[in-house]
Amino acid sequence: MATATKQPPTKDSANGSVRVEIFDQVYNLRGSDADYILKLADYVDGKMRAVSEQTSTVDSVRLAVLAALNIADEYHLLKRNVETRSPEVRQRATKLASALDEILRDSAREDHRLTG
Repeated sequence: MATATKQPPTKDSANGSVRVEIFDQVYNLRGSDADYILKLADYVDGKMRAVSEQTSTVDSVRLAVLAALNIADEYHLLKRNVETRSPEVRQRATKLASALDEILRDSAREDHRLTG
């Protein structure tokens, strides 16, 4: 993934910017979490390099669009997975909460019986 010409990322805490390199292009990005920005930049760089290995195009704009489509596909697959599991998770959480409430009520009754 990394190339010999790749510059190390740098953080400028004075203005909150982070210098990153994505597909051999340098960008100065700003955000509240520099480490997160570095992680995102590394992810995008990896996606672009993976696309470039699978295609014959050398146009960085085309590679960026193809990488963006791959990332969008990943996002939507994960989102769909979360949305389809969400009702199951809510139903299970409700059952567990009811069971816990019942155990707590029984425990309170037992404590009251023993102390009362």
